[in-house]
Order: sequence, then C-alpha cells, then structure tokens
Amino acid sequence: MASYTKAAQQWATFARAWYLLDAKMQPPGKIAAATVIRLEGRHKPIYHALSDCGDHVVIINTRHIAFSGNKWEQKVYSSHTGYPGGFRQVTATQLHLKDPTAIVKLTVYRMLPKNLQRRTMMQRLHLFPEDVIPEDIQKNLLQEIPQPRAVPKRLDEYTPEEIAAFPKVWTP
Repeated sequence: MASYTKAAQQWATFARAWYLLDAKMQPPGKIAAATVIRLEGRHKPIYHALSDCGDHVVIINTRHIAFSGNKWEQKVYSSHTGYPGGFRQVTATQLHLKDPTAIVKLTVYRMLPKNLQRRTMMQRLHLFPEDVIPEDIQKNLLQEIPQPRAVPKRLDEYTPEEIAAFPKVWTP
C-alpha cells in the first residue's frame, strides 16, 4: 500500500499543470515574467535548471495588452532575413495589427533562458487573442495566475451610489 501512495505522490509532483493568465490591460513584460516562472517550473520545490519540469501556460486576451507611455509607436522590433539588405524593423503597432499574439510571444521567448530547452518551453505556451479557448485545452486548466497589475474600473462600471460616495475634490 505504501508504494501506491508513493507512486501517486510522485505522479502529482511531476505532472504538468495547466495555468490560465488573462492579459487584458497588462504590460507584456509583466505577463512574460509571470509566465516564464511557470514554463521553467521555478514555482515547484523539485526545480532544477537541467530538468524539464515546467507547466503549460494559456494566455488569453493578448489582443488587449497595454503598453505604458508612447511605446506603441516608439518600440521597434527588428529582424534580419539573412540576405543582404534584409534588415527589417516594425513598430509595436504594426506587429500587433498583423498578429495580436506576436508581442507576447516575443517577450516570453526573449525572457526564457537561452539554451536548448527554450523551444520545448515555448511549445507549452498557448496564446489566444480573445477569451475563446478550445474545449480540449479548457478542460485541462487547473489554476488561474493572478494578473500582475490591477486593472482600474472604467467610469461606466461604477454604480451611482459609488459615484455619489466618492469624495469631491473641488466643488463649484
């Protein structure tokens, strides 16, 4: 009987969990920082840099990410085709319009350790531009990662009682 419980305990320790992260109104860097910890398995007590013990991470609402300041126009993503004159630069806005998941994917990819496990970890990252998740992935979800930044409520989301109770800074 003891071997059965040890086997179940070992399976529970090494099993890959599925986490959900909502990227709505979140900066890509903070999303990537929370994601990389789960992809590498650094949140587990059995973590070792050479072992592959990371979990799956599903990120929804990548279309609705938020940059601070004027980064949509100023942040530039560069690549090279490998041919002479093949240097390409595209702004964050252009890249986001072309592929809503690309900015989050690039941010996570650049934050992962630069070794042979990086591609394997990227295979466990699942990105969706909206909050629609396929049924086979949705049934695997175990836990939700809290959003890194608190999202403020819009003015139309407040009730009239909350607006009336809000302290007045200036009265005419």
